[in-house]
Amino acid sequence: MSFLYKSEPVRGARWAELFAARAPEIDFHIWPAIGNPEQVRYLAAWQPPENIAETFPNLELVFSVGAGVDQFDISQIPEHVPVVRMIESGLVAGMVEFATLAVLAAHRDWLTYAAQQREGLWKPLQVRTADTRRVGVLGMGTLGTAVLEKLRDFGFRCAGWSRSEHSLPGIECYAGEQGLEDFLARSDILVCLLPLTGETRGILSQKLFRQMPQGAVLINLGRGDHLVEADLLDALYRDRLSAAILDVCSVEPLPKSHPFWRHPRILLTPHVASMTQPDTSAEAVLDNLRRHKDGLPLVGLVDRARGY
Repeated sequence: MSFLYKSEPVRGARWAELFAARAPEIDFHIWPAIGNPEQVRYLAAWQPPENIAETFPNLELVFSVGAGVDQFDISQIPEHVPVVRMIESGLVAGMVEFATLAVLAAHRDWLTYAAQQREGLWKPLQVRTADTRRVGVLGMGTLGTAVLEKLRDFGFRCAGWSRSEHSLPGIECYAGEQGLEDFLARSDILVCLLPLTGETRGILSQKLFRQMPQGAVLINLGRGDHLVEADLLDALYRDRLSAAILDVCSVEPLPKSHPFWRHPRILLTPHVASMTQPDTSAEAVLDNLRRHKDGLPLVGLVDRARGY
């Protein structure tokens, strides 16, 4: 019985140490050294290898090393094999830190001050208190919920939107198509933490921007394909939006000729909002392996119909 890891090799080496100490009965292999493919029961990957069903006929579980599975072609994974996305404390903490940083940067006009610095302009802006700023988070999964709870503690007027109904103390919760319009109309700062699916691809578009308050700020920490890039540039040009903070792009790395690089009201970071931490992610996988062995529900189990 073996476990195959196919992702960042430094993290894989740390996983190998932890598996040797805590699950020595499992042979741990790091791609491309797969060992005997018929012995592989568990696979963790950012992108699974091709011909997975034929290559690993006895596969029992597939893990994503990231919070999403949009990079997977789930149709190539046999239906009887559960697919599990990564839910681990280090990943959640990192996203909470970054989302808080981005919202505070938008709230305290950091992009404006950066532009003024480049121009040698000393011009204080009126400071607004957090309780006058309405923050909305698209997506109320593990990450979205954790971000909302932290932002609520800063005193922001927080709201979350999701496909299904949720309830969080001190947070306005909206759901479904009916709730989306009202949610957007009250979001001065909008944070996208949606999973990428056929329904959410291109959701950050002209139609959505028109429903937000004039001069709102967009923060995309989900996936690059959530955003229609031309619509964002148009919204900034027309002052429909005042700024955007983007950690993800449709093409990564972003080409040097792309207009986002030089736009004075766009702040770019290279997909670093949160990263899976070696120790806590290995613990999360080991816990799910124990759950699988004991017949318990898996944490992060993907609903194939929804894509997350």
